[in-house]
Amino acid sequence: MNRYSTRQAAKMLGIAHTTLAHYIEIGKVPAPESMIPGIRPTHVWTEEEVEGLRDLLPKIANGRKTRYQKKQSVVSTQQSAKNKRTQARAPALQKKKQTKKKKSKP
Repeated sequence: MNRYSTRQAAKMLGIAHTTLAHYIEIGKVPAPESMIPGIRPTHVWTEEEVEGLRDLLPKIANGRKTRYQKKQSVVSTQQSAKNKRTQARAPALQKKKQTKKKKSKP
């Protein structure tokens, strides 16, 4: 049975190791077995746990994307309501800039 570090498991899943560590910290992903080989504790992932994560990750809503999508839907409904109320206008004509010619000294 192979065991993987958090970095190796994240690489297998195609996400950043910091993202996986953050998901463990905030409780979105169950923490695997920990061992302390030196000073720092290290999470040790089995193949079954990595495959379980592969099924779980699509269900985890990324807060930034969710807020962005929600904001976009609100903006699009506001724009569609605004377009219904106002009538399209003709574009304003722009004035041409006049350039001054330099006088040459004879």
